[in-house]
Amino acid sequence: MNRLRYTIPNSFTALSLLLGVASIVTAQIGELELAAWIIIWCALLDVMDGLSARLLKATSDFGAEFDSMADLVSFGVAPAVLMLNAGMQIAGIDSGSEQFWVLLVAIGVFALAGAMRLARFNLYSDQPSTGWFAGVPITAAGGGMVPAVVLVLIHNPDLAASLPLRLYLPILMFVLALLMISRLRFPKAVKRDGLFINIVQATIILAVYYCGITRSHPEFLLGLGIFVLISGIIAGRVTRHS
Repeated sequence: MNRLRYTIPNSFTALSLLLGVASIVTAQIGELELAAWIIIWCALLDVMDGLSARLLKATSDFGAEFDSMADLVSFGVAPAVLMLNAGMQIAGIDSGSEQFWVLLVAIGVFALAGAMRLARFNLYSDQPSTGWFAGVPITAAGGGMVPAVVLVLIHNPDLAASLPLRLYLPILMFVLALLMISRLRFPKAVKRDGLFINIVQATIILAVYYCGITRSHPEFLLGLGIFVLISGIIAGRVTRHS
């Protein structure tokens, strides 16, 4: 029974890692929409992983390291590969062109920043939780923003054609990389003292689950991601001395 208790959250982690690999393969064969949704499914599994570990009191050093390895694949490498293929298929960036190399550097920096972000998190994971991250978590950057942006571009080809994506896509990856390795305070999705904030958190999570499971409303997902990103950074600044 004790072994089963640890197997449940680790199974969610394993499935997330395998889906991350599936997203990479799917993006490489040109199925960008499916690859993006798979990354979002990985984010949903990441929530189940953490929730089951806390409920079952099944946290462990192995689980923490395994989770980081899975996160690097699913929210670091997979979004980078997705964005590279989106740049070529949606933005029309030619392989070997100057814009291609700029985007390649951008996704490399993104993946590297994600790895550094996870390594830093593990160094402090044994300390008491304060309810705040140092820097934007890789799940928000790679598991939320990147696939949502790609999905919106796929579902709105006229919008994609009107934007200078050859410039915007690398900038997006550089900005997300900077946010991940920054020291900005960013709120964790944990139970808090106020009823209102707990209701808001639960509503956001349920909305993301609905969109992910039904593979619908990517524009809502992107808007929600931008709202969470901006409001989280503002909340961190406002409460930094509290």
